[in-house]
Amino acid sequence: MAKKDKLKSAPSQDDVDQYQMLYPMVVADLTEVKSLSSKKPDGSLNKLKVNMINKKLEKIRNILASEPTVEFLDTLDSDSLPSNSDAVFIILQFKTAMEQFRTKYYTRDDDGDEHDFDQEWSWKTK
Repeated sequence: MAKKDKLKSAPSQDDVDQYQMLYPMVVADLTEVKSLSSKKPDGSLNKLKVNMINKKLEKIRNILASEPTVEFLDTLDSDSLPSNSDAVFIILQFKTAMEQFRTKYYTRDDDGDEHDFDQEWSWKTK
């Protein structure tokens, strides 16, 4: 993707702010659900947990709306209440998509000198 095209699809500063707020929350959710899954893989999450996790996952889907990975991001089913192991799988998909998003848009400032180790890292936004 050309540099100009990449910036055209770049996130807004609000998207970046939301991302930075949500990423540690998703990591915490994943850690908690992994813990539940290691004890009872086939146990189900309760409705409260599913709704709280989905609130975050839906915001992440909005941030990643123009990314190819969004096609593979489904929220947890609040009607059938997913098993702990299924929830781990779903949340991990979101975490992975978020990490790909960060890799794509959080880059070193490019001043043309690839040997300049003092380059700053920053989000490339619209």
